[in-house]
Amino acid sequence: MPLRFARRLCLSHPLSRLLVSTVLALAMFAPAFGAEVAGKWTAAIDTQIGVQNYTYDFKVDNGKLTGKAKSQYGETEISEGTVKGDEIAFIENLNFQGQALRIEYKGKISGDEIKFTRQVGEVATEEFVAKRAK
Repeated sequence: MPLRFARRLCLSHPLSRLLVSTVLALAMFAPAFGAEVAGKWTAAIDTQIGVQNYTYDFKVDNGKLTGKAKSQYGETEISEGTVKGDEIAFIENLNFQGQALRIEYKGKISGDEIKFTRQVGEVATEEFVAKRAK
């Protein structure tokens, strides 16, 4: 008997229905908002030519990622950037020793870390972790 009363009370009360509706709506749309990635991130990437120290400065507007990638080889604007849920992707068009080098990044955001895989032209695939700068 008390269980039936509790069910009737929960489902019939307008505030209960509003609360349930709100929670469901937030759960459905949470992935669309994406993980918080804007700001500065740092990484030390072990490459075929030695460790490269990077600083990424990301900006996000409606899922579009922009910003800069900076290393000992210079600073470049990132392009074709997206953030979808906890996934991030972008292109760095680096001028390396007078040669154009396209670097494609794909990563997964988890709190203050991004686990990246990057494809450096047709030369190498590298995995690394970027950390939010404090």
